[in-house]
Amino acid sequence: MIGKLVVVAGGGSYPRMVVEGAKRAGVAKVDVFAVRGSAERATRKAADEVIEIGIGEIASGIETIAERGYDGAILAGQVNPLSLFRSRFDERTKAWLAELPVKTAHTVFGKLVEKFSEYGVKVLPASLYMDDCVPGAGVLTVRGPTAQEEADFRHAVEVVGDMGVHDVGQTVMVKSGMVLAVEAFEGTNAALRRGGRLGGAGSVVFKAARRGHDMRFDIPVVGLKTLKVMKKAGATALGFQAGRLIMLEREKVIRFADRNGIAVVGFESGLEPAPLRP
Repeated sequence: MIGKLVVVAGGGSYPRMVVEGAKRAGVAKVDVFAVRGSAERATRKAADEVIEIGIGEIASGIETIAERGYDGAILAGQVNPLSLFRSRFDERTKAWLAELPVKTAHTVFGKLVEKFSEYGVKVLPASLYMDDCVPGAGVLTVRGPTAQEEADFRHAVEVVGDMGVHDVGQTVMVKSGMVLAVEAFEGTNAALRRGGRLGGAGSVVFKAARRGHDMRFDIPVVGLKTLKVMKKAGATALGFQAGRLIMLEREKVIRFADRNGIAVVGFESGLEPAPLRP
């Protein structure tokens, strides 16, 4: 049982929902370490206590978290990947990043988790307390995928699996058997816009975590913004691994998808689902 939790919060509604979910589950104290320039006001309001931290001050932030004696920490929310190149890091953080010969989301966040552990802070799965936001298998929308979309999903599953081996990204966009875009360091939405410019209407989007993915960080997430970008890009169907994706504001996402004729479907992967409790 977690009695005192800290959420290291980036942007978007995800960190707020983790805070609220933890409180509903009976966690007595939930604090937020708010990444300056990213964490939203609503996330700050939901927390019992808020401590500001700059993206370049990660080392001292981990030290402070360790001193406060939390039972666990959850990393949630968006941080602009470009901040890894544009931020002014303290000397310890720069030294940590210099240890990485390859810099991907998995290696960077993996290094942070390693440092948290060295300071005695247990990093928990980012899916905890998100009970209503981890959809299972099946069609979630009024419309299911067409035969062509089903075929494109099958191809997308194979492609994203190969991408995962190299930790390239979690999202692929396919149309009529052609790969329009794979997500790299630019993030999901930028990849979808790029694919939309190439292929126009009628593509599918598939999002997945690789086999053995560390659910303590960088778990696949979609939300209303994802669906809006898909619509502009001409994508007509969204697929994901059942039990291995966070769907923020699920009701709004499905309502928007139904209004715009976008099929949303979860596929069984045979892989371990994301945990919902410690």
